[in-house]
Amino acid sequence: MNEARALLTQYWINRADEKELYFMIKHELPKFRKFFTEQLGWRLIVNEQLIKLEKVPAHAEPFMGIQAFTDMRDYCILCSLLIFLEDREDDEQFLLSELVDMITLQLKEYMEIDWTEFTQRKSLIRTLQFAEERGLLRVYEGASNNLTSSMNQEVLYENTGLSRYFATNFNRDIASFSSYCDFERENIAEVDSDRGHYRINRVYRELVTAPAMYWTTADDPDAVYVKNQRQWVAKNLVDYLGGVLQIHRGGAFLVMEEADPFGVVHPNESMLSGIVLLLCKEIRVAVAKDEFVRDLQDGIVLEKNVFMKYLSACKEKYGEGWSKEYREMSLNKMTIQVMEYMQQWMMLKPFGDSLFLYPAVGKFTGEYPKDFKQKADNEDE
Repeated sequence: MNEARALLTQYWINRADEKELYFMIKHELPKFRKFFTEQLGWRLIVNEQLIKLEKVPAHAEPFMGIQAFTDMRDYCILCSLLIFLEDREDDEQFLLSELVDMITLQLKEYMEIDWTEFTQRKSLIRTLQFAEERGLLRVYEGASNNLTSSMNQEVLYENTGLSRYFATNFNRDIASFSSYCDFERENIAEVDSDRGHYRINRVYRELVTAPAMYWTTADDPDAVYVKNQRQWVAKNLVDYLGGVLQIHRGGAFLVMEEADPFGVVHPNESMLSGIVLLLCKEIRVAVAKDEFVRDLQDGIVLEKNVFMKYLSACKEKYGEGWSKEYREMSLNKMTIQVMEYMQQWMMLKPFGDSLFLYPAVGKFTGEYPKDFKQKADNEDE
């Protein structure tokens, strides 16, 4: 199970960096290969350099992507870097100036390139540091971070050869695609030609890669499948990844056992995570009192100012147990952070001045012990 989890949570297993894990996974691969390739429909790459599971989600979500990247330019530079490395031999060395010249040539047709601008240099640095961390290239002499002050710094890099495995390979021509929506539309077309097979892949992918799987109607095909095949789906997930499959009226969740979590989890040790749990409890109590009307799938809609009112009441009630940062934080700033966190965990979706709260808001809640104020006072002393 740990080997399957490692493939799921890590981008790839590089033999040079994780030799022991590489051979453990290679040895255990026959036990879970079928689960990944048939139930999830993902491609496994196994060679002498690495083992990689190409994890393609069922639907694109806001929290997906490279967390270190903050701008679209970062992704554009990364694509140019991959094109540059494709023409280099393994272990071939090259200078930063060569790479920058090629990136400039590649991108100037699509965007303004001016490396004298600090924001553009930072974008380049983020991309180079990400490539180093992923093992796409290694620094032989110099440091990428030296570019912060100016571009008059030379760095000598070495191509590792891993870049050829970085991008996902698709079995269709994507040259005409312009957004993630094109990929999802293509997937719908695949459903029409191989309806049952792709539906199975889509259900498993949603349960494994996203915090929740939601549906809006009782006759949703994915909902029907997961309900009708719940025993089989639950057994596969538990056998290979662990956790518990929980199915409700409006959604399904793969919930990890508290003593056996893996990957990025909610709740975590952060103060923000705790605040969200407390807020969800307050909203759940309000729903139980019929202060809000639930839709057919247990979701609710409320105005943003009402959401802020509940967060403010939560701070008033529990704030003494919060860290200094959140005790002193303005309500507006805290609202932004809480909303961003809840969006990432598929609890909330903003539209206009309103918010749609998903069923997960009522599912994952928390509360402080009755004597938490006394404990907080003792800690301050």
